[in-house]
Amino acid sequence: MTKKCVVTGKGVQTGNNVSKSNRKTRRRFMPNLQNVAIYSEILGQQINLRISSHGLRTIEKNGGLDLYLLNTPVSKLTAECKELRDRVSGAKAKKGL
Repeated sequence: MTKKCVVTGKGVQTGNNVSKSNRKTRRRFMPNLQNVAIYSEILGQQINLRISSHGLRTIEKNGGLDLYLLNTPVSKLTAECKELRDRVSGAKAKKGL
């Protein structure tokens, strides 16, 4: 399982541990990933995502998963979000919303 956020695309970053004597050793900065089940009102089901806390705040700010996917430009979405967007827009068209 990759350590990358589905919504924001944040991944592992690398840097240095710097000791008091200024000795540098390599280290990894991990994103704060959470396994979250988010309810999609248009699809009528919960969708399990592995997203960062920043991505979760972004979804909540935009009014939920459906509104985030439909209002965000396609160029800014990750591949998995593009697939979700297609599912949501297709279900929205079937329901006639």
